[in-house]
Amino acid sequence: MNEQWTEITIAVPVADTDRASDIANMVVPYGIYIEDYSDLETGAREIAHIDLIDEDLLQKDRSHSLIHLYLEPDENPAESIAFLRERLSACGIENEVMTAAIHEADWANGWKQYFKPLPIGKRLLICPTWEQPPPDNDRVVLSIDPGMAFGTGGHETTRMVLEALETVIAPNTTFLDVGTGSGILSIAALLLGARSALGIDIDELAVKTAIENGALNGFAPPTLVMRQGDLAKDVTGQYDVVAANIVADAIIALSPAVRPLVKPGGVYLVSGIIDTREAEVLDALKQSRFAVETRFENRSWVCLLCRPEGTV
Repeated sequence: MNEQWTEITIAVPVADTDRASDIANMVVPYGIYIEDYSDLETGAREIAHIDLIDEDLLQKDRSHSLIHLYLEPDENPAESIAFLRERLSACGIENEVMTAAIHEADWANGWKQYFKPLPIGKRLLICPTWEQPPPDNDRVVLSIDPGMAFGTGGHETTRMVLEALETVIAPNTTFLDVGTGSGILSIAALLLGARSALGIDIDELAVKTAIENGALNGFAPPTLVMRQGDLAKDVTGQYDVVAANIVADAIIALSPAVRPLVKPGGVYLVSGIIDTREAEVLDALKQSRFAVETRFENRSWVCLLCRPEGTV
């Protein structure tokens, strides 16, 4: 069988190679390949013990590195690309994400073969707009077209938050979604019974997609509000449940600003944490006066359900 793997290439400034590599490893923990020509002459002398360097190598871009990762045939390339773009941008890393399998213009249709109705937890069914729920479905249906925004529910980080939401959303719950992506968490919170949801994201395209997905499920302002902006500057008030399905660095940076937004006794759900970064996140949560109540783990990914200290 001649199955097609997908090659994804990420171009980032050389100074950001290590951080970008950590994010790439979140998508494919079995290995990546890095091209970095910033120290070509020194490396040739000290490692290969040669002075004559091929002209093609000398023409390589010295200011950027290329990170290559390879997806198995049954992996969803669109979800991985959206994840990479949003996580790199959230960390302030300039990036260009390219694929050798399908031109970006073809993503709108080519990737849909990977996204089928997906049951989550005990109550939700995530269903793409081009599919029909199974005829015997008794779950709450969340209709979604993620486009190029991260969040179909298929990634472990999103799945764990959705499962946790089932346990903490109640009638009259107010919900804040930090880094909303496709809007899937905010919409799920409303379908599970929340009174209102606010999603915020720095990515204009993500906010546009989230608004459209909200409308697909019958939600609009003031019940569902999606806003492009910065958490510290553009969000006020307090919320019963705050979710941040982002990356470890962003959780560490944003948690002090999140603390006053969580009601006493409320919930702060953080996900997108690879297990090797968990200790750093735990330290940051403690410094921000959050206490961990429940820990979820799936394939080396960690999700933490926290409450303000003194309320666990």
